[in-house]
Amino acid sequence: MSYPLPKFHFSVDWKGTKIGFTEVSGLDVETEVVEYRQGASPEYSKIKMPGMQKFSNITLKRGTFASDNEYYAWWNTVKLNTIERRDITIKLLNEDHQPVIIWKVKNAWPTKIQSTDLKADGNEVAIESMELAHEGLSIQND
Repeated sequence: MSYPLPKFHFSVDWKGTKIGFTEVSGLDVETEVVEYRQGASPEYSKIKMPGMQKFSNITLKRGTFASDNEYYAWWNTVKLNTIERRDITIKLLNEDHQPVIIWKVKNAWPTKIQSTDLKADGNEVAIESMELAHEGLSIQND
């Protein structure tokens, strides 16, 4: 019997120190629809054609660690017209730690960082997140 893949075993190569991310979201690809109708068409409706592709921002979440500033160092490379862009690879792994699905993200850069919330009576790990804009996402299913 074949089962769907569990989603809790994955790795992220973000071209920095190896960080264990706890969550990755926003691996969306969408093709915009272009509508067109010529004036002499016998149909009284528009035709629909595939247009440009659109990609969602990707959010990476991880635990907050003392004295770990590399996360923010990338954020601090943001300048008016320049940014350090990185190609990022996200892999869904099987029980043998081998990649089963690979997402390759092109020219990513941090557009938002969110620090953890603070709660005096909480019992959770401090989690911070980084939102990435990018220029392309390809999916490879091994």
